[in-house]
Amino acid sequence: MYIRFKDGKPRAFTLSYDDGTVQDKRLMDIFDKYGLKATFNINSGRFLPENVEREQYGGNLKLSEAKELYINSGHEIAVHTLTHPFLTQIKSQEAIDEIIEDRRNLEREFQTIVRGMAYPYGTYNDDVIGILRDCGICYSRTVQSTGGFYLPQNWLTLHPTCHHNDAKLMDYAETFVDTNYPWRKKPLFYVWGHSFEFDRDGNWNIMEEFAKFMSGRDNVWYATNIEIYDYVKAYNSLQVSIDKKMIYNPSAADVWVEDGDEVIMIRAGETIRRN
Repeated sequence: MYIRFKDGKPRAFTLSYDDGTVQDKRLMDIFDKYGLKATFNINSGRFLPENVEREQYGGNLKLSEAKELYINSGHEIAVHTLTHPFLTQIKSQEAIDEIIEDRRNLEREFQTIVRGMAYPYGTYNDDVIGILRDCGICYSRTVQSTGGFYLPQNWLTLHPTCHHNDAKLMDYAETFVDTNYPWRKKPLFYVWGHSFEFDRDGNWNIMEEFAKFMSGRDNVWYATNIEIYDYVKAYNSLQVSIDKKMIYNPSAADVWVEDGDEVIMIRAGETIRRN
């Protein structure tokens, strides 16, 4: 059996953007326009104070602005630490505080359970990964581009396909949606960045063109990071009999699999029997 995503789709696409700056508003408008789903990684200790005037265009969001933007948006918010330090350069207790307090603040203010993360500056080591596990973090994105379309072997070192400024961005997109290319070699396309980079680099057109190209694909599931994590965990929980004639789905999510030329749906809690 091979994994199929929600509704039997063979591929999944997700995006991830860091820091919670005002440009997230324009970026989210583009995502919503084209039906894309993203995860926004937020430093809750760096919100601009409510009584401070922002410079004309740049800067971090105020908490009130962030709540208006992200709550009920259909996109995910995730941990990016409280103040964006190099986690490998501070004491373990400080790293714990950075992660736990950010998660605590986000859950309190946005009224959602927060389980994902992106590493500040992309830095981590084995000690940091252990801290994430202790803090209840399920996945964490790095900045190490693979140039490929892989589901992670370790969700706490979730490597993206590329940054949005990668010169091969559209080449990757065309390869990913190519129906003649074996889908099993490319189940997940993952793009990341910072929304303020579009203002800095003057290249909003890149995301507009990319989002338009990626949108509306019948063979692609558009999902947030945590939605993909939860789905893959549900798939991996499937129990199969020795003779492969029975499949039990113990999870709370419907799961789809490909077996030969057949795409099979196994409902949550269901055992299916095959000939």
